[in-house]
Amino acid sequence: MKTIDLPPYAPTLMESTRAIGYSLEAAIADIIDNSISAEASEINIKFYPLGQAYISILDNGFGMSSEELNVAMQYGSKSPQDVREPNDLGRFGLGLKTSSLSQCRALSVVSLKDGEISGRKWDIDYVIKTGNWSLIILEQDEIRKIPQFKKLIEYGRGTIVIWENLDRLSMGESDFTASFAPKMDKVNEHISLVFHRFLSGEQNLRKVDIRINNVVVKPKDPFLSKKSTQLMDEEVIIIQDSRITIKPFILPHITKLTGVEIKELGGKDGLRKKQGFYVYRNKRLLVWGTWFRLMRKGELTKLARVQVDIPNSLDELWTLDIKKSTATPPEMVKKNLGHIIDSIAEGSKRTWTFRGRKETDDSKIHIWNRLKTRQNGIIYEINREYPLIEKLKEDSMESKNLLEQLIKQIEDNLPLNSLYVDLTSDEKVENQIKTSEKQIIELIKEVLAGSNNSNERYQMLERLLVTEPFYSYKENIEKFFGKGTANE
Repeated sequence: MKTIDLPPYAPTLMESTRAIGYSLEAAIADIIDNSISAEASEINIKFYPLGQAYISILDNGFGMSSEELNVAMQYGSKSPQDVREPNDLGRFGLGLKTSSLSQCRALSVVSLKDGEISGRKWDIDYVIKTGNWSLIILEQDEIRKIPQFKKLIEYGRGTIVIWENLDRLSMGESDFTASFAPKMDKVNEHISLVFHRFLSGEQNLRKVDIRINNVVVKPKDPFLSKKSTQLMDEEVIIIQDSRITIKPFILPHITKLTGVEIKELGGKDGLRKKQGFYVYRNKRLLVWGTWFRLMRKGELTKLARVQVDIPNSLDELWTLDIKKSTATPPEMVKKNLGHIIDSIAEGSKRTWTFRGRKETDDSKIHIWNRLKTRQNGIIYEINREYPLIEKLKEDSMESKNLLEQLIKQIEDNLPLNSLYVDLTSDEKVENQIKTSEKQIIELIKEVLAGSNNSNERYQMLERLLVTEPFYSYKENIEKFFGKGTANE
């Protein structure tokens, strides 16, 4: 068999791989992956938009020897088929190069390990000039001028990644310096979500401190774990001797969230677009806000979010891409996810519709009844057995008829369209005029005043104590009227 060696033409391959489609925040996240895999506890990101603009990313991880750095700078330095360490966030052996050069034309890497400092540089313009895979070896005086070099020496080990000649970031910008601030904000927001479990120091996970221009990146928990309800016990799926764990959450109703929490949970897209599965690979968030076509996104399920943890040993099954920004569950996983979808949807729907009150809770008397029609529609009607309505019905027939007509007019003219718009706008909807404790007591006194005897008053009071909104004031009512009695 005859063969010839056909290595790719360096300038063409380098330029073409720049078009893979990294965003700035995804590219930086790829570099952070390497830092975490090197067991770094501190990562410092610097944006410098003035003059010779650059972005530098320093970590205090293991660092690399001169030989290890050569391998790291090589394209396709590691096969995706190779078995990786359980905490390795890499995949194709391309991330460092493709993510970096998607944003700049010159990539330098300086590393310190066991007292040895070494530096390498890819310069696309120089590669075009030579027409070869010409990796530049940085001299010691060049290394000392690298941003954050002094901090690297303080650490005693670690790696600095420097991006220069930021052509992609400056493209189309009339004021490059002014455009950097919003770009930094977007990077901060992305990192705070994608690495939130590392930033918060989750149990059995090394805590990582990440700073952008000396400002600490705070974790953004998409599940609001301290306030949300875990819908069911953690599910475990075993595939090829690897564990996939699934943990469903239902967010609190929007009325129980602060403005800051609503913003963090929904961002500009709103809660509706962020519902769905949140897939983590070795605790690093890959994909979020999708049901993988197992269920449609809806208003009544927008409080449902599901944490899915996968190991790096199942990368091929999940068809993980180079950017680590897309992943698709295999059919065997989809089948296992299917049986919890209904429970997830129902839990979110109940929380959204009833604000935490179970639909089956018949121990309380409510003002409104929710009924399903024969055409599978839903109507709301005022409860005619509500104690105050029954009390009013005791008057003359004429008053009774007028009352019924008033109730019908209220039911028929509910502003349902306006309510729908308001309730799905991710803004709190609540009545500003609330009944005070004093008003409640006075109202009960008026109702009891029409009772003929103490036994009738006692029965009415007992009924009011399980009626909204009176049951919310039960302790105060019993204190005023006397527990177990209707006497004042």
